[in-house]
Amino acid sequence: MPLLDNHIAVVTGAASGIGKAIAEGFAREGARVALLDIDEMAASDAARAISKAGGRADGFRLDVTRREDCVAVAKEIADKVGKVSILVNNAGINRRNPFTGDPDAVLKDWQDIMAINLNGTFNVTHAFLEPLRETRGRIVNIGSIQSFMHVRTPNSPAYTTSKHGVLGFTRALAAELGKYGVRVNAIGPGLIETPLNAAVRANNPELMKIFTDHTPLGRAGKPADIVGPAVFLASDMSAYVTGSMVMADGGYRTV
Repeated sequence: MPLLDNHIAVVTGAASGIGKAIAEGFAREGARVALLDIDEMAASDAARAISKAGGRADGFRLDVTRREDCVAVAKEIADKVGKVSILVNNAGINRRNPFTGDPDAVLKDWQDIMAINLNGTFNVTHAFLEPLRETRGRIVNIGSIQSFMHVRTPNSPAYTTSKHGVLGFTRALAAELGKYGVRVNAIGPGLIETPLNAAVRANNPELMKIFTDHTPLGRAGKPADIVGPAVFLASDMSAYVTGSMVMADGGYRTV
């Protein structure tokens, strides 16, 4: 039997990269998937591809920074699809401007990254809280190796702070929602090859070498490398796991 049969899963930032891979993996495991992304056309295209492959999926537009939009899409999904039992908070951005750089750029980085990575995770989770409580659901937040450390290669302090916040949010919700049967966990990816970092990978081979040299498995990750941990945390295989972050970083944090 598929591991996620009879589940309805919502994945944010699902039009590409890690979110798209997770949505596809969930559909293969029997879940009906709602793909949410600020790029509505790309989300709909990804959903159609899943349906064409034999899965069940729908695409929706969502700007996670707008709380009222999160509430509205939660209602739309409840009316059109059903009660959500799995939520994956994946939507996020990164920028690599140093804190000592241009003050206007630093301020904009901070506001934009916090609005999406941290406030967006709060907004979406709060909007879907009631169906998740009713279904004794599962929440999977996408953190980072930077939930624990600031990677020494050029990186925005706002990103590190936001991902520390995602880990804290995960632990806080796990402690509070356990009494409702809701499990809350996170995944900590290392460097994953996605459209989000394509320009950096193409233009900064030295940066890639620093990451891979520090990674015991000797390579960057692929979006597919995050699917297994996500299915595990969303399924009954992890029935006694909550408040944890599963690292998927090729061993980066071990050395």
